[in-house]
Amino acid sequence: MTQPPSQEPPQGGFGAPQEPPPGSPQPPQGPPQTPPPAQPGYGYPQAPAQPPGQAPGYGYPQQPAQQPGPYAQQPGPYAQQPGPYAQQPGPYGQQQPGPYGQQQPGPYGQQPGYGYPQQQYPGAPAPVGPGGGGSSKRKPAIIIGAAAAALLVIGGGIFVATSGGDDDKKPIAKESGDAKPSTSPSVNEGNGNGDGEGRGADGDLNAGRKSGEAKVLWLQKNDIDLPRNGADVYGPWVIGDTIVKGMYRSVSGYSVADGKQKWTLTLPADLCAAPSQPAADGKIVIGVKNGTTDKADCADLQMIDLNTGKAGWKKAIKQNGTWDFLSDISLAISGDTVTVGRTGNSNAYRVSDGKELFGKPSGICQPFAFAGGSKLIAASSCRTSNSETPQQQLQELDPVTGKPRWTYRPKRGWEIDRVYSVNPLVVSLKKDKQWSILSLKQNGSFRSGIVSDKGDRFAPDCGSSFAIFGKSLDGCTGVAADANTFYMSTSPDSSGVARTNKVVAFDLNTGKPKWKAAAPAERTVKPLRMEGGNVLLYVEAGYEKGGGIATLAPTGGTPQMLLKHPASTAEIENDFYSSKIVYAGGRSFIASGRVSARNDKEELETKTMMAFGN
Repeated sequence: MTQPPSQEPPQGGFGAPQEPPPGSPQPPQGPPQTPPPAQPGYGYPQAPAQPPGQAPGYGYPQQPAQQPGPYAQQPGPYAQQPGPYAQQPGPYGQQQPGPYGQQQPGPYGQQPGYGYPQQQYPGAPAPVGPGGGGSSKRKPAIIIGAAAAALLVIGGGIFVATSGGDDDKKPIAKESGDAKPSTSPSVNEGNGNGDGEGRGADGDLNAGRKSGEAKVLWLQKNDIDLPRNGADVYGPWVIGDTIVKGMYRSVSGYSVADGKQKWTLTLPADLCAAPSQPAADGKIVIGVKNGTTDKADCADLQMIDLNTGKAGWKKAIKQNGTWDFLSDISLAISGDTVTVGRTGNSNAYRVSDGKELFGKPSGICQPFAFAGGSKLIAASSCRTSNSETPQQQLQELDPVTGKPRWTYRPKRGWEIDRVYSVNPLVVSLKKDKQWSILSLKQNGSFRSGIVSDKGDRFAPDCGSSFAIFGKSLDGCTGVAADANTFYMSTSPDSSGVARTNKVVAFDLNTGKPKWKAAAPAERTVKPLRMEGGNVLLYVEAGYEKGGGIATLAPTGGTPQMLLKHPASTAEIENDFYSSKIVYAGGRSFIASGRVSARNDKEELETKTMMAFGN
């Protein structure tokens, strides 16, 4: 494999941004970021002095010099940019010697006293009320980089959701010792006539529908008494003729046709984690707190059959240390395996029966988060002697045994941020204010680093909110990938009459842009996934213009509408907070990513989910 050039930092600092020459790929600029102050060390022993022939702080033999390849240094000020793309550390899956315990800075942060230094989270602003921000306010600004070329730098940040304990403003839902399903409909029913809002409809939402526009199948309002700060929404997931979402202390399934509630499962405590997708048979494993007080941990697992709403096995997550639950957990499902990731620990269980499959691995590197789907990808942090330059790694694991099939280590200091696609593998990295995207081959070796054109900005949508101390790796929208191409939407451009953007396609073999496709006039689009060889897009609603679902050919061109939402309900469609979009069976569903309100009356009037179809 041809490797990127030298891993050594340039003179004057590690990847310091420089002025590019005219016409070179340049980083879009944004407001500067100020990371929170580092906390004092936590007593982990320092690594022994490196023996001759080892790079300082790496803990494994230095790689031999590589010959120049296709990623040769660029002329001009980018010539000395080191990039995040490290050489392979040896045989796939081989553990490297050295101390473990130095967890990465960033969104997978640590609680003080856990045994790791406090996170260095670049650009994390103060909380902005319940839930962080809407889809147009909260999207994390991300910049992409090149293989040993320009690292594109911006100052965009991520809003951090506030989280509260039990409601001290009003009574909350009754508590129970175990999850209890119910098949009786709730008051929040749709009637199939487009006005299924429950507790009284506001009128026929299809009255203003024009020719060629989809029908509003149903619209729901919130019917759950929430705590003071509101609650995040998990899902929605479409399983056959049922759409399921979880929120606060319940998980509920609704008919995709008319929105009527088919079942609801009451949980004994707060729902606190869920994978982005269930298993193929419709079973899912969620995280539930082990109590109802502020001191409760996200420490219990509950399996649910989303087809029926019946609760399956339940168990406490195996605890391997005193401070094991000071970080939030993240869940991912691959095949019949659900993985539980958290700072400094991990476990895996069989979805079907709850049997533990594997746990915390031996060695200096420990998984903190996973991405699931057709492959199981683990992101690990490795103990180092220098907290300023953490070492992380990616591995594909056997979902039954947990054994690594390969290991890839990015350059020291770069943190694994998100997995945009597991097959092909496309990963976001970050280091301080620098962001980069790389792709790997099937065997885990380096494939390419994505290079954007001058002026392009990107902001994949990776969730309505997440805690500082843990998050899932997958589940982002605004990105999609097929075997040889990675698709990503740009941040909206508001310089014209209305906001608009475009989709950029990148060649995964070279990292270079292939083509750009503009969104419909005065609209924005974001990729959802691949669909029949095309890119499936959500066309966001605009001013007096309904949204919809469209496809984009892998060769680019103009988006082709599959489902055009009516303009008469554009205001409602725009009003969903940090909206989540699902397209299945010719229907589109929009759900709020978080539900909160200033008082009880507004809470009950908050629209939570909407469906469109022909």
